[in-house]
Amino acid sequence: MSGEVSRRLSAGAVMERTTGKWLRSDAGQGWLTISPPFVYALLLLAGPILVIIANSFWTQDYLTIDRTFTLKNYREALTEPIYRDLLFRSLFVSVAVSIVTVVLAYPVAWFVSFHGGKYKGIWLFIITVPFWSGYLLRILSWKVILGFNGVLNTGLQYLHIISEPLSSLLYNVNAVIITLAHSWAAFAILPLFVSLEKVDRTLLEAAADLGDGPVRRFMRITLPLTMPGIIAALMIVMIPTVGDYVTPKLVGGKDGVMIANAIQAQFGKAANWPLGAALAVSTMIIVGMLSGAMVLLLLGLKRLLR
Repeated sequence: MSGEVSRRLSAGAVMERTTGKWLRSDAGQGWLTISPPFVYALLLLAGPILVIIANSFWTQDYLTIDRTFTLKNYREALTEPIYRDLLFRSLFVSVAVSIVTVVLAYPVAWFVSFHGGKYKGIWLFIITVPFWSGYLLRILSWKVILGFNGVLNTGLQYLHIISEPLSSLLYNVNAVIITLAHSWAAFAILPLFVSLEKVDRTLLEAAADLGDGPVRRFMRITLPLTMPGIIAALMIVMIPTVGDYVTPKLVGGKDGVMIANAIQAQFGKAANWPLGAALAVSTMIIVGMLSGAMVLLLLGLKRLLR
């Protein structure tokens, strides 16, 4: 009996010495440094998500929550035509916005990286200055630009390209895509710029010496090496735009309503939190699957370009 106790005390002492040695190491000190904010951030992120998931399996009768487990909310969220149409529209808008934003942001990031010289910091500063203004202000600015008597219609009339203002520029899906693409442009430019900065210029010089033209060098060297930046930019833009409900409400009209507007309505006027939670959880899962599919597709494209 005493031998067993001795062995346990010995094992405990060894474990204590090992733990103390690890805590004094650089890795241990690093984990001790980041653990409080990490736990805090995890609680802030995981806590609300767990509450939403729990609510999605309950039902609500006006102000009374019935905590009996049910899948009724998910059946309604996935089978009701209105919610299904809004979800498909939201996915289309988010994918279109992410592609348009990255396509427009890539040349800007490429120019700053390859031709910015010692003024790269100034160029990045100039790019980000417009985004210092409020998000709501930028949306309202696009209402002024795309409105019936807005800047674009007035300019086209002045150039005699159109005879009367176009009513199709605002309050539709196209207006939502344009506004969101502009709002998230800087968030796409920055990861693309970082990725382009990591491209080894000697590889491009070697390819040029071997006879490759600019297009071939871009397709075989620059594009594959910057694919991580492209993926990051696409995800940074696509995932948040699905949950945007302010932009569709202000510039989308009835034809630009997205799934986030339906979720906001369920948590607000409709006072049906469980259904709103089911819509939110379903959207998160589908967007996660779509994001994973896009990442795999782009990684496959990267391997083909090599």
